[in-house]
Amino acid sequence: MQNEIRILGVHIKNRTHEAVKIQDILTKYGCSIKTRLGLHEVTEDHCSTQGIIILELTGDTQECIKLENELHALDGVEVKKMLFEY
Repeated sequence: MQNEIRILGVHIKNRTHEAVKIQDILTKYGCSIKTRLGLHEVTEDHCSTQGIIILELTGDTQECIKLENELHALDGVEVKKMLFEY
């Protein structure tokens, strides 16, 4: 059996517009998410509308693929994948 580490990078172009849809998807697949890291630019007088979420996925590969596909289907969201097989 082959093991893998699956990482998704999710670029959100408009956080305020897409946040609810993305959170619904992440909640739906919560048991497949081992690690979640959210990044966006913040200063004293500015909060970026763009953001990045980095996800380390675990568990059933088909569930991970479904999560990735649902994120891909959202307008204003770009998804990149890293897959390490060992």
